[in-house]
Amino acid sequence: MKSYNEVKRLLSKDDVVVCDTTLRDGEQTAGIVFSNLEKYRIAQLLDDAGVQQIESGIPTMGADEKVAVRHIAHMGLNASILGWNRADVHDIETSIDCDVDSVAISMSASDIHIQHKLKKDRQWVLDKITESVEFAKEHGLYVSCNGEDASRADMDFLIQFVKTAKDAGADRFRYCDTIGREIPSNCYERIRKIREATGMEVEMHTHNDFGMATANAVAGVQAGARFLSVTSMGIGERSGNAPLEEAVMSCQLLLGKKTGIVPIKLKPLAEFVSRASGREITPGKPFLGSNCFAHEAGIHADGIIKDAHNYEPYDPAIMGLERKIVIGKHSGTHTLINDLSKRGVDISKEDAVKLLEMVRKASVGLHRSLTSDELYDLYKDLKNGQDPFETL
Repeated sequence: MKSYNEVKRLLSKDDVVVCDTTLRDGEQTAGIVFSNLEKYRIAQLLDDAGVQQIESGIPTMGADEKVAVRHIAHMGLNASILGWNRADVHDIETSIDCDVDSVAISMSASDIHIQHKLKKDRQWVLDKITESVEFAKEHGLYVSCNGEDASRADMDFLIQFVKTAKDAGADRFRYCDTIGREIPSNCYERIRKIREATGMEVEMHTHNDFGMATANAVAGVQAGARFLSVTSMGIGERSGNAPLEEAVMSCQLLLGKKTGIVPIKLKPLAEFVSRASGREITPGKPFLGSNCFAHEAGIHADGIIKDAHNYEPYDPAIMGLERKIVIGKHSGTHTLINDLSKRGVDISKEDAVKLLEMVRKASVGLHRSLTSDELYDLYKDLKNGQDPFETL
């Protein structure tokens, strides 16, 4: 268990700090259950990737959950280990029992939740924040105070919510777009106002119901938030959370932020999470998918052959990905010439045009792209005067 000062130093080194919640919000995905052994492996892979804080679970659930959180807290990881809690002293006691060094204390911030979920009023919410945060601080814990449904909260009350948490000793405020209904421009303005009005560190916890989780997380960072609450592959409630790999690499490559994350470690992490969760990494998944650097269209492939910068946003080696020039219906002659040249075949432009027609027929007929070997076979058919598409 790290001391409070050790946690503060750890979380102060980088421009953007990751609090990964794959083991908490990620496992809340309908149908996903990690075994404890899988949780320990995921925690180790997160740590290997440079994640600064791991939200390890919900200790008050008891049983295997509490065992797992406590085990992770004793794994000797470089990361800070955080337990998730409601704004309830008993919850926090269960986290303390697990020897975590940090706690997230969650409380509804919107009137919708306060009135229709909690059946309470705003003052009750503020009193519970004060009570629970002060209790956690008395026990030497680093505290993230979470505003559930913050994106639908009244702005004046949200600022009061954050100030109350800060006055009680909280170290940061987690802005939760709980139902994924934020838009980046609005998100930017709300985070800017919170930062200006309170001076509190802000963490972005965004959901993907409208497909804008990453965009909202990045907008928050642009507005002054320094923490990201994310999950590997974006797994999470309903449509998921902001994906770790997308949010981090966007901050690193587009905003020029120091994240402390080792990019090439993110793919092995995601591959393990994929197997453990039964959720496939789709070919077009940003930063992870097999098609991230696959080029088929003739114009694109020609541009890549001349200079990869023409059609690639970053070096695939950063993520451990590979560039692929795909041979298929949309290929151009330069792709065929380039591929055959690797076999020592010097094909004329005239023959390349004829071969391209054969490639397109084959691709349509097979409903897929062709392998290099299949291209070479078509080339031999062309040179031997044979027509594999001949009909009676």
